[in-house]
Amino acid sequence: MAATSKGMTARQLEALCGHWPGVTRDIKWGADLVFSVGGKMFVVTPSDGSEGGRMSFKVPDERFLELTDQPGIIPAPYMARAHWISVTEPQRFTTAELAEFIRTAYTLVRAKLTKKLQAELGEWPVPAERKK
Repeated sequence: MAATSKGMTARQLEALCGHWPGVTRDIKWGADLVFSVGGKMFVVTPSDGSEGGRMSFKVPDERFLELTDQPGIIPAPYMARAHWISVTEPQRFTTAELAEFIRTAYTLVRAKLTKKLQAELGEWPVPAERKK
């Protein structure tokens, strides 16, 4: 994924986080592709690319208001109270920026799992730019 590309398709999302420890994917609510870790959702997007490729995910509590003040981001319907945002215009963001948001969402949700379950999941994924 080039840093200059914009937005993120469901296929790119699958390539990004589909191999992370403990990640499962399924379809909920008819057509939403949902990625979870330890049975807890961390990112949701329409599986068919509809709604402009909208994606919703958890963000750090302290960044919620800052992020929802940006154009193209709103509090996620039904999930805002859990500090989820919905990127309604993903083309405003680079693929790399979206990937970092999703990596953070995975980390936040995984960190809330029981210590036992976290240990069973094994090593945390290391971002490609840090593997060098």
